[in-house]
Amino acid sequence: MGITRVAAPIDIAVSGLRAQSAKLNVIGNNIANADTTHGPDGKPYRRQSIVLATGEGQQGVRVQQTVADNTAFPRVYEPGNPDADKDGYVETPNVQMPVEMMHMLQASKAYEANTAVLKRYLDAMDVTAELLK
Repeated sequence: MGITRVAAPIDIAVSGLRAQSAKLNVIGNNIANADTTHGPDGKPYRRQSIVLATGEGQQGVRVQQTVADNTAFPRVYEPGNPDADKDGYVETPNVQMPVEMMHMLQASKAYEANTAVLKRYLDAMDVTAELLK
């Protein structure tokens, strides 16, 4: 039987920081493209999100993948818009700002929580080192 490595709190906190940082980057991209009606593929920007996962025996999280939100594009009547169809409707990105703001707040709070765990762990290590002197 092999030795199983137990992840230190620092490893778990760092994995959480990386995951929340990736989430914040994707959310920022969604917000930046909330008005992009004509992307490189000729279609509106499609909202993205991050899927987090843990592996067997892994403590902490990792970014498994970035996925596109396949909900329908909202249609807005703007007959003067160059992207309007023959009826004057423009398909707009499926990004909803209140939802993005809620996700950003959640990811920010999770990032702060992981930072607090990391700080407390490092403080405990400092105290331990002082006691061992």
